[in-house]
Amino acid sequence: TYPFTVASPVEAGCPDAGGVAELRAELAALAARLSRLESRERGTGGSGPRGAEAGGMRDPQQAAPAGRLEAAYGELLRAKLGTQWTRLIWGDEGFPLRSIKPHIWGQQHQWLWSEVPTSGSAGLVPTHAVPGPIAAPRWDPQPLAYQELQSERTEVPASRLLEETALSRPGSKNSAGCGELVWVGEPVVFGRADSIAGKYGVWMKDPEPVPPFTRETTWRVDAVGTEVRQLFQYEAAEQLARGYPAKVHILPQPLESTGAVIYRGGLFFQPRRSRTVARYDLRGETVTAEREIPGAGYHGQYPYSWGGYTDIDLAVDESGLWVIYSTEKARGAIVLSKLDPDTLEIQRTWETNIRKRGVANSFVICGTLYTVSSYSAPNATINFAYDTATGTSRALSIPFENRFRYLSMVDYNPAEQQLFAWDSFNMVTYPVRLSQA
Repeated sequence: TYPFTVASPVEAGCPDAGGVAELRAELAALAARLSRLESRERGTGGSGPRGAEAGGMRDPQQAAPAGRLEAAYGELLRAKLGTQWTRLIWGDEGFPLRSIKPHIWGQQHQWLWSEVPTSGSAGLVPTHAVPGPIAAPRWDPQPLAYQELQSERTEVPASRLLEETALSRPGSKNSAGCGELVWVGEPVVFGRADSIAGKYGVWMKDPEPVPPFTRETTWRVDAVGTEVRQLFQYEAAEQLARGYPAKVHILPQPLESTGAVIYRGGLFFQPRRSRTVARYDLRGETVTAEREIPGAGYHGQYPYSWGGYTDIDLAVDESGLWVIYSTEKARGAIVLSKLDPDTLEIQRTWETNIRKRGVANSFVICGTLYTVSSYSAPNATINFAYDTATGTSRALSIPFENRFRYLSMVDYNPAEQQLFAWDSFNMVTYPVRLSQA
């Protein structure tokens, strides 16, 4: 509720009341003169509009002053109110209410003045012509009263307001390309695992696929167990929702946890109980590259807060492939390295001041690392950002919903500008919005 006040409850106390009062005085004087004239007309036989209704005829000599007065009244209104007006109501002093209806011929507006009925049928009075186009705001010279305006506010989730915009549709791109994360919408469920092996896992699409795969090809790994080797392939996310994979790839070695990603025709993952990263070629169905991440913790040394052996987490953004981990040298703080997707060679490394065990998960957008505050709180936040361009971090508070209370995987898909997440058996997406660069 928003209170609304004016300078004074008394009209004369308002700054611009002088002009209104002057106009009202002139209108009151004219109304009095018209009242006297029509009273005289009624007393001499009813030559006015009401007299005409009773069968009386208008005396031209008596009608002339009234016509001149009406013309003068019209000129006064045009002078005071400008040339924009549409309807005038007369009702004081006992003479008929009148309405003005425009009829247009060429470049002129002809105004027909008709009586508004009060107790019977209306009678027409002679046409009053006004030269030139005239149209105007409605103006009613009634006494103004002091008012207080109130407004009620209804809160609506931002994602619902943006539901039909390009920012929230899958596949849409921010017109500015890259930018800073400013908003995360409500989660949309695409599928649900039907066994205990799917309590947590990873699902994804390739933002830069190679034939025969497309951006619609969807991949999934149920990550519960000690021998996780199955990679499920679906032609589209709708097929994933029905639970019928088009193909099941059997990995040559088991992967660990939920840090895997799909990028440029390859599955990048951490083999179980190792600090290495491997690339599995989806077409050739073989491992084409492996690289050890120097000093990286593994198998529970530096996981995210939810555990799950999430020591090494891979990510993809607009610029390429990243690996998120920690080392003994970094004392548990997040270390971020850029990888060559073909050879897995480390191109550059950044050491942040964000403690890895203190956050639930992380992802990379436009070269900036973002972290999630909690894996179980229903109303979590995106709480930190580390910008690799400047080498600085900052605190954030962007709302993030954990609908099913067990977030075990979050990755960004730059082609769709959405977050893919696994939340307690459920595969969900989050629409995001980036600021314009």
